[in-house]
Amino acid sequence: MAFSLPVRTRILNQHEVIFHFYHNINEVHVKRLLFSMCVAVLFLMIGKQQMQAQPVKIGFVNSAKVLQEFPEAVEANKKLDVIGKQWQAELEKMSKELQEKYQDFQKKEPLLKEDEKRTKREELVALEQKGVQYRQEKFGNDGELAIATDSLLRPIKQKVMKVIEKVAKDEKIQFMFDRNDQILVLLYGDSKYDYTNLVIDRLKRGPVSK
Repeated sequence: MAFSLPVRTRILNQHEVIFHFYHNINEVHVKRLLFSMCVAVLFLMIGKQQMQAQPVKIGFVNSAKVLQEFPEAVEANKKLDVIGKQWQAELEKMSKELQEKYQDFQKKEPLLKEDEKRTKREELVALEQKGVQYRQEKFGNDGELAIATDSLLRPIKQKVMKVIEKVAKDEKIQFMFDRNDQILVLLYGDSKYDYTNLVIDRLKRGPVSK
């Protein structure tokens, strides 16, 4: 059985980072594509309304800032952080155990018989697979952390969207954009069209009246 265990051990620490890196890149690309399509449709509609001599009012909010300052979102993220750190600590413990057992095996290997070596290698591989499975169960795309995140943040995001819609109607805004670090199509926006703080203020006041 030929394998390099130190390399395989590092998978426990690197696999999820790599997965999320490419997952986030793909997610950003999709968001940018959808945003570009929305912008194209927007300009078509603006052109049509201008031809009809109807003024168009546009605004934007920074959704990342809203979630950073909205108390309910802050509290939810704290809970998720605690959960994630607990699971990460357990994962690091498993990784450390694997590395220690592998180092012990390296020291004793010259004194072991072939069948004993094979048994030890199988135990190490099983321990590594246990760590990989644990990581996937907790931190995978459909893992427990993703489920907990959706459960805690979905109702909060729905509340934020409801407030944004209310602000847009109150301010007679036809199109409201999201401007944050992931969506970079909106490269500039005059601060007078930034309704982020107004949305945050409305959220902190409490339930939105229809």
